[in-house]
Amino acid sequence: MKHILVIRFSALGDVAMLAAVLKGISVPENVTISVLSRKQMAPLFEGVRFFGADLKGCHKGVKGLNRLLHDIDYKQFDAVIDCHNVLRSRYLDFRFRMAGKEVTIMPKARLAKWWLTCRWNKHKKALTPMPERYKQTILQRLSGHVIPDEVIRQQEKKNIGVAPFAAHRGKIYPLDKMEQVVAALSKTGEKIYLFGGGKEEASILENWAAKYPNTECVAGKMSLSDELELIRSLQVMITMDSGNMHLASLVGTRVVSIWGATHPMAGFLGVGQKEEDCIQRDLPCRPCSIYGKKKCRFADYRCLDIDPQTIIERVGR
Repeated sequence: MKHILVIRFSALGDVAMLAAVLKGISVPENVTISVLSRKQMAPLFEGVRFFGADLKGCHKGVKGLNRLLHDIDYKQFDAVIDCHNVLRSRYLDFRFRMAGKEVTIMPKARLAKWWLTCRWNKHKKALTPMPERYKQTILQRLSGHVIPDEVIRQQEKKNIGVAPFAAHRGKIYPLDKMEQVVAALSKTGEKIYLFGGGKEEASILENWAAKYPNTECVAGKMSLSDELELIRSLQVMITMDSGNMHLASLVGTRVVSIWGATHPMAGFLGVGQKEEDCIQRDLPCRPCSIYGKKKCRFADYRCLDIDPQTIIERVGR
């Protein structure tokens, strides 16, 4: 029996994407796969052996990483698949190699990502999607086959989710326009669930829920496990290029995603989602950022100037 450890600590969307890929891979009977990630990510890996790390607590720095190796009994693993490829995980790779373990590291194509967003690049080409990178890296260690990704649309699914926030300004659809989307969808007869993160976001969503019928804010009110179950029950989820898109992919829910500074060609479209459900403007300045961190050089975020009706119509398809 071969025991393989897959490492990916963050961010939520990337970890959810990895979980969705692992869910679609047929693992040989003589192989066991375990995952090492932040402990709060455990609900994403239902049915998979999981090791949780407290990277904000005791497992900081080299001493903390050495302690983490001890806690997970690293000698039990025969091979490691590093799907994060950052300084922290590379140190773990080094320690595993010193212990005679096989290590496979996922290439992150950092130079290609930089060139994709470079303003001097006039012939932009789509990068290999991140889910495909995960698959290729994992399959180097497996002899199994991949089950085709499909977005599961069950007839009993109903209601609509709306997750209007993202980590960076360049990925957030203007809130006044998103409120118009919520107002219109609240009249369709479906229940609208509003998803968010921090207290400020929850306050905005609570205000929308109070103004429009059939609308409920669930921001900050559910555990990750309960949130996943709610998303699983939805017929469609409206998201930005954010972690919520990947959570929906993980549980087989269709996503209508809105893209601004970032672009699906960078490889971060949710597993099993369709490009026809990506709402975006075809502008020569896009993508200007891989993660949406850069400020708009025109200062108006024209990439997000999208008619709310376009989103409403796409949801109804």
